[in-house]
Amino acid sequence: MTSLSLHEFHESLDARFTSVNGAEFVEHYGDALAEHRALRESTGVIDLSSRSRLCLTGADRVRFLNGQVTNDVKILAPGRGCYAALVNAKGKMQTDLFIHCLADELLLDFEPGLAPAVASRFEKFIIADDVQVVDVAPHYGLLSVQGPRASEALSKLGLSIEPPTQSLYSAAANDAMLGEIICANVPRGASAGFDLFVPTPALAAVADKLIAAAKELGGRAVGWRALETLRIEAGLPRFGADMDETTLPGEAGLDVRAVSYSKGCYIGQEVIARIRTYGQVARALRGLRLPSDLPALPQHGDKLFRDGKEVGFITSAVRSPTIPANIALGYVRRECNQPGTPLTLRTAAGEFPVSIAPLPFVEK
Repeated sequence: MTSLSLHEFHESLDARFTSVNGAEFVEHYGDALAEHRALRESTGVIDLSSRSRLCLTGADRVRFLNGQVTNDVKILAPGRGCYAALVNAKGKMQTDLFIHCLADELLLDFEPGLAPAVASRFEKFIIADDVQVVDVAPHYGLLSVQGPRASEALSKLGLSIEPPTQSLYSAAANDAMLGEIICANVPRGASAGFDLFVPTPALAAVADKLIAAAKELGGRAVGWRALETLRIEAGLPRFGADMDETTLPGEAGLDVRAVSYSKGCYIGQEVIARIRTYGQVARALRGLRLPSDLPALPQHGDKLFRDGKEVGFITSAVRSPTIPANIALGYVRRECNQPGTPLTLRTAAGEFPVSIAPLPFVEK
């Protein structure tokens, strides 16, 4: 497992650790429910430095990346970003990713453990292009501030940076002591959120200041478990949990926010365009409400049935303290995936009735 550079810092805060795709994250700091409440009601600070980060440099970087991903990179000016998918020639996903256009480079942020595969994919297609692929994860950490008071927490850092008000916009600040810090508007749940890309030598100092600022606002440091609960409540799919190499972007609902149908050619475009032109995908990611007395949450891959016929499977599940309810995400065939449709969940503990719910999940 690849360790967090701030492992000892988090350990001093009584952190418990977990592994996500072979990379270390803080699971929680002893009270995951309080951490989740902070994300919903005030603000939480989470160390996402184990996520993958690549930079593309060189004169041809924009044209090159535009031919690789599903969204339109050519329209991005410095300070703007987009969400996209990287797919193969059959339209199946290799990852999803946030793309931030900076003055002299394109910064890509995506799921942990995937940097070698994505970099290899890019290198394969760089022939006569002036493009360099650089793994910047060792040089820049990633701290995320999420929750309705996230902007207030950032303002307490004392940096000469104005948090961007529009999603996936970014701004940079040069601090004499901390170096260049990039702040991007990236909500990772249903409310506001910002990602800070911080030089590794300054990471501990910025983390300490951010956590102190969050505490002043009623927030705290939070771990992966609370963030995952927030993500599932918002109905946001995660690659490695709700998406993998068998997933078409449209199946996960990414066609709405991660696919441009007016840009030029890219790898996999023909398949994705054909699906849009000639019909819907055969299955789609849906929200599921589970029984309140469920003895244990379902596991990834547990099957869903309709009138005795298998029609889908679970991808993520959580006990939400906010809804409050047992909820899940899963793929369901299109003929029976409308909200309110009753299904049967089959797990190791038995069979249970579930129903399809609109996303994001809301209190009844």
